[in-house]
Amino acid sequence: MADTAPPDTVRPPQEDSLRAVLADLRAVDGALYAAVAATPTPTLDRGLRLLSAAADNSKISFAVATALALAGGRARRAALAGVGAVTIASASANLIGKRLVRRPRPDREAARVTVARHVPMPASASFPSGHTASAVAFATAVGVVLPPAAVPLGILASAVGYSRVHTGVHYPGDVAAGAVLGLTAAVVSLTLTDRLLPGTELTARGRNNGTPQGT
Repeated sequence: MADTAPPDTVRPPQEDSLRAVLADLRAVDGALYAAVAATPTPTLDRGLRLLSAAADNSKISFAVATALALAGGRARRAALAGVGAVTIASASANLIGKRLVRRPRPDREAARVTVARHVPMPASASFPSGHTASAVAFATAVGVVLPPAAVPLGILASAVGYSRVHTGVHYPGDVAAGAVLGLTAAVVSLTLTDRLLPGTELTARGRNNGTPQGT
């Protein structure tokens, strides 16, 4: 009896279209990374390198959270929400995102990223950017509870995210994904904070509405 060969596997058109879109997105991502690497910015290089290093392990966010916690009241609640958001974002990025995607880090030498920008190249996978996820998570959570802090912390988070591309350790797509993850982590942290500290939330709302509060 003659052997019969299995029919060729035919991919659906939707799968081919998705592959093509992903390939185009990777090409754009690589082109943006190369454009940043090729743009001379000697006055920015040192500052962004220092900022990128200072954001390691969310040191900046934790320093701000400490100052807010010492202030007490609503600022302390903002600190708790911010630290919770950083914890969720960091765990999601490092324990789930990087392990699932396993995207290699950019080839900084091939892109000729100037040495003046260099920070240590992390050994972990590139996608998503944990620095960006944590910075955006903190800025969003704190900004919702304490609106005057929203703009400065948002600018700081944006600068941290860009610094990761500028120093050559992340593609722009990694940073964009980290920002989305950070926003999601902030929403989760704010929801948990509202449930765990309902009395504090009512107090904050009363102050916002101009309702007198007892001492």
